[in-house]
Parts: sequence; C-alpha cells; structure tokens
Amino acid sequence: MQNSAGLADAVDQFLERLGNTIEPLREEVFAVSADELRQKLIAEAHNLSAAFIDCDERHSELEVMGFIEALSRHMPEALPDDMTLAEGRELLADKKEWLDEPTGLFMTLVKTDNKRGSQYSSVYYEQALRVAHTVIGLDEYTSRLELSAVEQFRSMLLRSIKSGGVSENVASAMGTVGDVDQGIDPTLDLPPERPLDELLAELDELVGLEEVKREVKLVAALLQVQKLREERGIEVSESSRHLVFVGNPGTGKTTVARLLAQIYRTLGVVDRGHLVETDRSGLVAGFVGQTATKVTETFNRADEGVLIIDEAYSLVRGGERDFGREAIDTVVKLVEDRRDSIVVIMAGYPDEMAQLIDANPGLKSRFPKTINFPDYGDEDLVAIFEIIARKNHFEIDDTAKEAVAAFFAAADRGKGFGNGRAARNLFEAAVARQAVALAEMIEATQEVTDEVLATITGDHIPESDDPDLVALGD
Repeated sequence: MQNSAGLADAVDQFLERLGNTIEPLREEVFAVSADELRQKLIAEAHNLSAAFIDCDERHSELEVMGFIEALSRHMPEALPDDMTLAEGRELLADKKEWLDEPTGLFMTLVKTDNKRGSQYSSVYYEQALRVAHTVIGLDEYTSRLELSAVEQFRSMLLRSIKSGGVSENVASAMGTVGDVDQGIDPTLDLPPERPLDELLAELDELVGLEEVKREVKLVAALLQVQKLREERGIEVSESSRHLVFVGNPGTGKTTVARLLAQIYRTLGVVDRGHLVETDRSGLVAGFVGQTATKVTETFNRADEGVLIIDEAYSLVRGGERDFGREAIDTVVKLVEDRRDSIVVIMAGYPDEMAQLIDANPGLKSRFPKTINFPDYGDEDLVAIFEIIARKNHFEIDDTAKEAVAAFFAAADRGKGFGNGRAARNLFEAAVARQAVALAEMIEATQEVTDEVLATITGDHIPESDDPDLVALGD
C-alpha cells in the first residue's frame, strides 16, 4: 500500500517530465508563457488524479489525503484552511467524466506528432498512466471498476494516437522528441467540406430520431434560404443559430451535433465546422478568477466551429462557493461577442435544461430553439445493437435478436437510461460471454469454426439484471 504522498510525487513527475519535453512547443504551439504552460499542466495532472479517484465513486481516506497533498503542493489557493475529509470528498465528486474524452492538451500533442513525426503524445501517455496507476494503488484493494477505468483510458489514448496518424510505439517516447521542427498547421485534421445532400443522407441513416431529423432539416433549410437572400442582396432578419438539445444519455445528441457542425460549415455559418465537446468540469474552476478564463479557452478551441456543452444544467447547481453561474454569465457574453464565428449547443435532461434557461435572462433569447431527443424504442435498440455488431465484424443469429429484444423489453427505462450506450454495453457483455463459451469449447477440444468465432447467439445475451452487465456502467 502506498502512502498518501505517492500521488503528489507522481504529479510532480508528470509536471517535470512532460513539462520539460513539451517546452520547445510552448511559444509557437501553445502561445503561452512558461508559467501559463505550467499552470495548464498542473490542472491536467490534478484533473486526471481526481477523475481516477472518482472512477468508482468511492473516495477513501488515503485517496482524499493523497489528492489534498498533491493539490497543496501546486494549487494551495484552491484549498480552504484545514480542509476536512468531507470537503475533500465533495471536491472529488463527479470528476470521473473527465476520463471520457482525450483532453485538448493531449490532442494538440497528437496533431503536432502527426505533422512532425515526433512522439510528444507518447510522453503524455506514459506519465498519465503513471498517475493513473498511482491513484488506483493508493488503497490495499484495487477494484474491478478502477482497473476497467485505467484500461478504457489507456485504450482511448492509444486510439487517439493511432487515428491521429502517430506511431503507436510508446516505449521510446522519452528519447525521440528532442530535435523537431517548430510550428503547427492551424488547418491540421480539417477534412474537406462535404456536400449538403451527403450530410443529410448520413443524417437519414441514423436509427430512429425521426423528429430530430425533421428539425435539423428545417434548420438547414432556413440557413439555405437566408444564404440565398444574402446573395441576392435581400435583407435577412438576424436570428440565433444556437440550440438546446434535450434528452437522456445515449440518444444521439453528440452524433447529431457533429453532423450539424459540418452542415453549418457547408452552408457558410462557420468556417471550420469542427465540434468541441465540454461539460461543467471543462468550464468551471475551483477558485476565484479562473472560471471566466476557462470558459474563454474552451470557446477559443471551438472558434469557427460548434461547441456542445453536455449536462449544461449542472452549471446552476452548487452552493455559495460554486462558480457555475459565473460560467453561465461568461457563456452568455461570449455567445454574443462571437455570434458570427461560433455556434453553441447546450445539452441535457429536459426539466433541468428548462431550469438552466430560466436561470439567466440572456439565455432565453440566445437559445430560442430546442430539439428533443426521445428515448429509443425496443426495435431501434435492437437495430443499434446489430449495427455495432456489424462494425465489429460479428454476425447476429435469430436467437440473439430475440434475446436482445427481450432484454430491452424488460429493461428499466427510468431517467438516465443509457439508450444507445446501453446497446453498446449489452454488445460488449455479449462478446465477453461468447469469449468464455469459446474458451470452454477449446478446453473441451471442440472445433471452433470461423462461423462460430464470428457469431453471437441468444446464449451470449445476458439478462437485464446480470451483475457483469451492471458493472459496465451506462
């Protein structure tokens, strides 16, 4: 068992090794001072630490003490005097979602590596995993959830490195990043503009979401008309292009937002059409003076594209020491200041989003249109399951289709139901059960044909209350 100072030491190493490695990029790529770069790295390391502590939603005394020790070394101003364990646990709550997507810092390193043949992202990978392993090793018992979180994070980083066109060899990272060229192409990873018909066809191919598709097509049609009026010198009444998406998790909000961003680019609303995703943790800081800066940095990344703020309603939650409302005020200001260069989508549950819009008078006029994303029906979820299986080169036999349909018919459809994510979780559970069955066949010296290897049957589909499936999360 490690002592609580082990995490602070891992954070120190993260700052020293990654900081020294990327220092040659500081001016041209990051355009910041040495102190500003260090502050970015400090925030990165502590967000990473907090997220892994929170990944199982259990904050042990050693974990909390370790985080407080690490925080006190680099961000003492973020800690109240004599912070208690209860206050520390409150500080760590709801941080696990930080692990869901690669950070802006990491993706900047991936893009730089793609252009220069360097391996800056591999150094990040190595140091981030060191922090992760330190966190989950703070206690004597490392849970399955913690191990799963580290593996998912590791896989996500490697996928990002691979999809970014960077070598997957992380072993030699520390020795290959010294003498690389400076500069970063601002158009890096910007795909060609796509025809509107092609984008709308892709929208139509999405499972279900018929009302959503109609609304998006209405938005596109309105933009086409406005563009035509402008070209002919006819006055166009100014209207807000910002949107509110409401619906449960896994109902396609991010997928539609990504397509909408490309539609906006094709129609000349934005120049780049990239999608930047964020949430409360990406906008709200833990101490005075940082929230507005954090919101502005996020808008800078999304400039000339689309910004989606997931679970935006969480910005109005919290006590007197919370800075969520400051984030809302800054969002309102920047939405107005950059109305010609960025589109913002606020997403979340219906009732909570209504509360958010009511919390600031400026939001109602700037976000006048709401698109509702309903939960998927059983047939839609079966179709999504089949699509996921095909993409992963599996066949689904009739018994599996029946079992999947029965699973969703019996599933609890309460608030927070995972929808498309639930379909993916069920598929992953089915693949795991198939692997166990194949291992038993091999042990029994039974023949495993290619067809058997690539087929999921009804026996591989778990029941809706299966504990292994529950462990996969939403």
